Amino acid sequence: MSTQPQMTTGSCLCCDNLLRFPSTVRCFRCTVCETVNDLVAVPSPTNTRAEILSLARVAALVQSTDAEAYERIVPESFMLHRTLNASFSTLQKDESPTLENSGIDHFQVTAAYAVITKSSQKVIGSMMISIDKLLRRPGRLLQKPEDIRFLVILLENPVLLSQQTSVEAKFHHDILARIFGLMSSLSNELHQYIVNWFAALPIEAFQKRVDLVNHFITYRVSQKDGMWDQYFTDWGVKSAARVMALLFAANGQRKEGLLISNFYNTIIDYVDLIKDYTKWQEERSGAFAFCQYPFLVSLGGKMQIMETDAKRQMTERFKEAFFRTAIQGLITDPFLTLHIRRNHLIADSLNQLQSRQIDLKKKLRIEFVGEPGVDAGGLTKEWFLLLVRHLFDTQYGMFSCDEDTHLCWITPASVENVEEFRLVGIVIGLAIYNSTILDVQFPTACYKKLLGLSVDLEDLLPLNPALHRGLTKLLEYEEDDVEAVFCRDFVAEYEAFGETVRVPLVPGGDAIPVTKANRHEFVDRYVAWLLVESVEAQFAAFREGFYHVCGGNALSLFRPEEIEMIVQGGNELDVMILESVTEYDGYQTDDVTMKDFWSIFASYSPKMKRKTLMFITGTDRIPATGIQNMAFKISKLGEDSELLPIAHTCFNQICIPRYASREKMEAKLDAAVNWSSGFHFK
Repeated sequence: MSTQPQMTTGSCLCCDNLLRFPSTVRCFRCTVCETVNDLVAVPSPTNTRAEILSLARVAALVQSTDAEAYERIVPESFMLHRTLNASFSTLQKDESPTLENSGIDHFQVTAAYAVITKSSQKVIGSMMISIDKLLRRPGRLLQKPEDIRFLVILLENPVLLSQQTSVEAKFHHDILARIFGLMSSLSNELHQYIVNWFAALPIEAFQKRVDLVNHFITYRVSQKDGMWDQYFTDWGVKSAARVMALLFAANGQRKEGLLISNFYNTIIDYVDLIKDYTKWQEERSGAFAFCQYPFLVSLGGKMQIMETDAKRQMTERFKEAFFRTAIQGLITDPFLTLHIRRNHLIADSLNQLQSRQIDLKKKLRIEFVGEPGVDAGGLTKEWFLLLVRHLFDTQYGMFSCDEDTHLCWITPASVENVEEFRLVGIVIGLAIYNSTILDVQFPTACYKKLLGLSVDLEDLLPLNPALHRGLTKLLEYEEDDVEAVFCRDFVAEYEAFGETVRVPLVPGGDAIPVTKANRHEFVDRYVAWLLVESVEAQFAAFREGFYHVCGGNALSLFRPEEIEMIVQGGNELDVMILESVTEYDGYQTDDVTMKDFWSIFASYSPKMKRKTLMFITGTDRIPATGIQNMAFKISKLGEDSELLPIAHTCFNQICIPRYASREKMEAKLDAAVNWSSGFHFK
């Protein structure tokens, strides 16, 4: 009677799926991606002409009169792990790759591919078939840094993006899936090698890697049958996302990094992101979702998730208020309605927000006491505008503003205003929650701290360039007379009520001079004091207020620079793009009146353009997702008259009479813009 073989489990080295196989076998084929996993390294074949390649060797083969040798050597060299992995090397004999050095000469690799791709199509086709065979069976486990160099070499291959037919496109993308699969399934230790090697690439080559991964994801999701709904089960998409995570980590290590927008994949905006987000929340244990890799999701996609989540919570609060009124007879406001006296703006706002903690996730509505008007969005915008102006006024003492950058930071002397800082946090949270742009000028360091990330000397640069420059010079000074030249001790200084306050950075710091030996400690302590310790109580209150409104999983999708963009909006006003997205009521795009309006708007100075935008929309900033996503409407206000243009900031709408001439329109528009202040005339 035969006995069943003892079974064991292991992960596929390509798709990372867990498989069962007999414990006695030396290899097994994955049932998901069909990769042959060799548990013991396979000896290299003897009947091969494969060689370890270099640029010089490839060029010599191309120029050789022996076409048969070229047509065999290059493809067969790409078929074997042993030869390809050792090709284009800068390493000496018996030298191994390190975290700092992959040992790959990227110039040689790029140039060799260029030589090959300019030669015969037969060799190119044979090379790609050989690569596919290698990836389907690498012939060994990939456990050491010297085992994985071939993957980096293959990523350089320009043929992967040059498809002439749909068959070629599918074949090349299948190859890419296997490269990404093998790379993504490496150990964490080997991933650190990959990250460091990516970080060392020239910026152009690094950008190409990012574009390659995004190209693959776009193709895979859009072209493969059923992927719009089933992408979360596809090992290729998951592998590519994990490789992009390695690139994103490498970007964080680079001195010259890419903007986060370079990592966005717009095809992801067309999947059901709400379903993806829900799946990510429900199955944090490991099910794939794009929200696991938020750098792939565009800012617009993340805002869609946050706004949907906010609307859901607002709807829940509205229903709760309705049922309390209907069933229990309790009169409950379904909105967060604030009754504000203009001459008590901060006090009324602070007191009412403190007394309505449980209502902060309701839809915000503002009523200015003694003034008519229903808030359809415009009064809310004005309240935010006025409140921010008051809170950030340097005379109020909560914030200081750098004269060069105009960025604001918390004043160390403002410890008695802790509740006001909590109000600032609530206001910024409410602005995000109610999709309102604020005229605040915080540095990115503020948003890093909000998200729990550390800050360092580089975060000081945008906030205080002069101080950053001085501290950098101190660190870079090469002579030994640091103490005599810089004349610094371990003390930080700040201005408070017209006086200079000195704060020791260490006990007895005023008696400890900064020297060449201790200057790094001084800079670290100074930056930590300025950005963290000196404002610890104020920022804790600020953060508490912010999270009371915006706390939740949706916030974790965002990077600090994205939160900054959502809060502050953009400042690049392109009048031509605004004109292209404008909706008209009573006018046509080719009406003379409209041509005059856009001609006048375009001729304004940047300052006047911002004032005009403020007059019409209630803010001089544009949405974080760009002016092309901005609602803007122009309505006809009758025939020629002496009326000034009227703005409805609730709807980003301006109403204009059909003025008799361009000169008259310009005079009336200038008057309306320059005389207005909120909902009033100056």
